Amino acid sequence: MTQKVAVLGTGKIGEALLSGMIRAGWPTDDLLVTARRPERAAELRERHGVRAVSNAEAAKTADTLILTVKPQDMGRLLDELAPHVPADRLVVSGAAGIPTAFFEERLAPGTPVVRVMTNTPALVDEAMSVISAGSHATEEHLAHTEEIFNGVGKTLRVPETQQDAATALSGSGPAYFYFLVEAMTDAGILLGLPRDKAHDLIVQAAIGAAVMLRDSGEHPVKLREAVTSPAGTTISAIRELESHGVRAALIAALEAARDRSRELASGQS
Repeated sequence: MTQKVAVLGTGKIGEALLSGMIRAGWPTDDLLVTARRPERAAELRERHGVRAVSNAEAAKTADTLILTVKPQDMGRLLDELAPHVPADRLVVSGAAGIPTAFFEERLAPGTPVVRVMTNTPALVDEAMSVISAGSHATEEHLAHTEEIFNGVGKTLRVPETQQDAATALSGSGPAYFYFLVEAMTDAGILLGLPRDKAHDLIVQAAIGAAVMLRDSGEHPVKLREAVTSPAGTTISAIRELESHGVRAALIAALEAARDRSRELASGQS
């Protein structure tokens, strides 16, 4: 049976998801988009060959609704959608911090909701999308959501109680690595390297380390120890990181991100 999917509020992540679905073989006739600005809708229509519709038409027409608007805009969108969403529609939320209960309370009783936290590497098909079922979502709904998000990377199922932690670790995670690369590039300049060469060295080191972490099956401690010779350069650097409390700062940063996710869920701006 043909499944029509609508991406509502199609920004960068929504468009990345849309293009990933098209590359994975979804027929463009089965894909709908909505956008706040008419010029954005026209851009999506021209670029991807999909049909741009109103939110209400998407709710009436599509079998799956993927809501990619910002958390602060989700309440208004649901108010607009609620009169048009039958209880057999699958609603997929990509909004940070908002629990599935928020949607279930505003939509028809029994509406299946799946919560997804993806991240910006969806733009290069390297996302990690963390998926949780609402109280009415079935295995079939979860599998369908995985099929959609597998087009832009990997997926992982977790209980919804772990979503705030996943948001802190994975949803916000790319920013921490960009911050680290920025700091290390500045250090390279301080040490006498041109910015472009320092950048290239750090980026390739990051890619190589990530591939080794993914493919070797080794614990990160073992991989680090393989680089850390006695009385060498690496152990001197590690000692400075530890003395400046970098490990503790990272833990505190992730706790702060988790707490902010919880604040968003409670409606705090």
